[in-house]
Amino acid sequence: MEKIIIEGGSRLYGTVKISGAKNAALPVLVASILTDKENRIHNVPLLKDVDTISQLLRRSGVRVERNGDSQIIVDASKIDDTEAPYDLVRTMRASVLVLGPLLARLGKARVSLPGGCAIGARPINLHLKGLEALGAKINLEHGYVVAEAKRLKGNRIYLDIVTVTGTENIIMAGVLAEGRTIIENAAKEPEVINLANILNSMGARIRGAGTGIIEIDGVSELRGGEHTIIPDRIETGTFMLAAAITGGSIKIIECVPDHIEPLTLKLVEAGIVLEIGKGWIKVQGNERAKSVDIKTAPYPNFPTDMQAQFMALMSLSEGISVITETVFENRFMHVAELRRMGADIKVEGNTAVVKGVQKLSGAPLMATDLRASASLILAGLAAEGKTVIDRIYHIDRGYEAIEEKLLGIGAKIRRIKG
Repeated sequence: MEKIIIEGGSRLYGTVKISGAKNAALPVLVASILTDKENRIHNVPLLKDVDTISQLLRRSGVRVERNGDSQIIVDASKIDDTEAPYDLVRTMRASVLVLGPLLARLGKARVSLPGGCAIGARPINLHLKGLEALGAKINLEHGYVVAEAKRLKGNRIYLDIVTVTGTENIIMAGVLAEGRTIIENAAKEPEVINLANILNSMGARIRGAGTGIIEIDGVSELRGGEHTIIPDRIETGTFMLAAAITGGSIKIIECVPDHIEPLTLKLVEAGIVLEIGKGWIKVQGNERAKSVDIKTAPYPNFPTDMQAQFMALMSLSEGISVITETVFENRFMHVAELRRMGADIKVEGNTAVVKGVQKLSGAPLMATDLRASASLILAGLAAEGKTVIDRIYHIDRGYEAIEEKLLGIGAKIRRIKG
């Protein structure tokens, strides 16, 4: 098993280019099932999760080819299998996104109940409720969702809880449904907007993406085309925090500053200096950030995917911060590892109270999920001495070439075989 070793204490300086967003690329790749025409998708990051979804599509008879480092060609004209097996779905929850497109295009789907990071239950009941409202017959059999529908029919669907993948699944099902589908309490994330824009360029009729109400008028077929994945806002935020926690100065390019505004405002509140332009952000750290409180919530609020990384910064801040997690019930697993480095953090329920300390010390650590991995890397960059992070396969699910990018701005970081 591979490990990452970090010699901490270096201030990071330089420029970092942001990759395409994992959470935007996955639904767009899956949306290619909806047409028998070829799609060329640009700015697709080299990530384990992208490899997993590509394997899943290939297993169904879809041609998936990577052309260079950032383009993937998808041709689903010969798709012939409607099953998403356990051995693939268990490794990545987003695999459940094939459910809606398979139903809409082929009239049936057999998809394993999902796995992924151990950060909470994240049930797919809202996905199933939405698809049933569109006329699908759904049964749970031996750990699989088995769904059938001759042709889906549009309906009004209210999501009890804001769900990004649930919204995306229903959008993809609705574009080929007969009549109008209305999704209320829909997710507003930039990744949802990116998916809707790309589907519209393929001939779909979607309105309201980015708001709480999305309307879809079903069409009989979609065409292919050329599409581009938006920059990864979570990678953007992680490198912003890398500058802040090391007291360095990093210019982050090919990003969308508006997508990470909640973090930007909190960093300004913490005394971090930022310059923002069209497609770039420059972050200037200082000796010590001020403590500020955060509360995670669906977009456009503070993202749960930035909570662990922000906690790393707050563990070295001046004062006491309160971090409240409202999205996932088990997303404080990084706390125990930060404590091993000397952080002063107390957790009660969904709230963590972080009392800033003067320094962190390098230590052997174990990553528990994707964003926790990033948190531990940030802490290791700022800590005194050597930090060794085990189970780093999580980081490869969501950050493209993170060691190379950090090396390019002065980090002392390397990967070794365990």
